[in-house]
Amino acid sequence: MKTRTPISIYIATTIGLTIMAFEMFASDSGYFSSPFFWALILIAIILLMIMNSIGDMIENESFSRLSEEEKKQYLEEKSVPYYQKLWNSAFKKQSATEEKDILIDHGFDGITELDNSLPKWWIGLFWFGCIFCVVYLMAFSFTDYAHPEAEYTKEVKTMLASIAEYEKTAPQINLESAKYSADNIAEGQELFKTNCVTCHGDGGKGGIGPNLTDTHWINIKEKSLFKNVFWMLENGSPNNPTMRPFIKDGTITGRDAEKIAAYIYHINQETAPITQAQGGAAPQGEDVKWENGNN
Repeated sequence: MKTRTPISIYIATTIGLTIMAFEMFASDSGYFSSPFFWALILIAIILLMIMNSIGDMIENESFSRLSEEEKKQYLEEKSVPYYQKLWNSAFKKQSATEEKDILIDHGFDGITELDNSLPKWWIGLFWFGCIFCVVYLMAFSFTDYAHPEAEYTKEVKTMLASIAEYEKTAPQINLESAKYSADNIAEGQELFKTNCVTCHGDGGKGGIGPNLTDTHWINIKEKSLFKNVFWMLENGSPNNPTMRPFIKDGTITGRDAEKIAAYIYHINQETAPITQAQGGAAPQGEDVKWENGNN
């Protein structure tokens, strides 16, 4: 009769597997504050305790049927702590007498083989790995767990929601309050691709609309380039209805316009212009000397 695994091992394993399952299948990481999670843990522990009580009854019944010698041997084995047994099974070396009992009756050139059992810790890790692989494959196949694209999409949605929430209470950006910031260039480039690239071409090189990287401008409404771009985004072009008032018609916000203006300022003032030889549109309008500064 073998000694049983302590119930603490079953409880720890069950809690670990439950957390792993929630981590893989739950929609967010807030399950620790969910009453359902703790109720499930409590129910599992109660069931394990019931199972352990039934095991005690079976063990007592089996023990009563043992001979006196078998009872003595069983009690000696049970007196050794469980973790000590795990340690012994992994590292303890057999005595010469014990080796004779597990010696396999074959050999070659004086080399013999012992019929050692696999260490319990190794068997435990093996089965844990098998269970983990099954759960992981199920989660990967039928949920968004461990999918980089799904995780990225979720994070982007969270970020956009936080930005939208912030902009509800944040002060609106207008022509007077708009300021250039190099931190807005990257986002301004993405907004430019969404709203402006159709007419002004990739990188602002021009196309249907004028080249935004050279020094020539058709509409000059402000003394600084940054403010002039913001004015155009807010009011549109008086000379061409295709350049509509993006802010006034609700296509973009003042904050978006601030970012687009930062990007256009960057490609016009901080990088080399895209010439006709490089695929840029021919200059249109008059050559402008903008005032120093970008506000």
